Amino acid sequence: MEQVTKLASERAVVVFTSSRCCICHSVTSLLSGLGVHAAVYELDKDPRGREMERELARRLGRGPPVVPAVFIGGNLVGGTKRVMEMHLAGELVPMLKAAGALWL
Repeated sequence: MEQVTKLASERAVVVFTSSRCCICHSVTSLLSGLGVHAAVYELDKDPRGREMERELARRLGRGPPVVPAVFIGGNLVGGTKRVMEMHLAGELVPMLKAAGALWL
């Protein structure tokens, strides 16, 4: 779906979430705590949310739930597990810097 691709490329970091998802909040809080100003799209509040959710499921290769889905530099990084793994391994901050999301 073009909408996911378009939204994912508008900012250095884009997170697709659900307004009622505490795990989504954890990921967006981590990014915010690092100094990232991510674009956050709550699929449950978007009229095209179901379509975007299906597209994210296809890209992630799994069924619901597909949120959070994190894009960095226009590329799909993955969900909570992948973002946390990258952060703990020291890979997240360099990727954010390379995408222009951090200027540290």
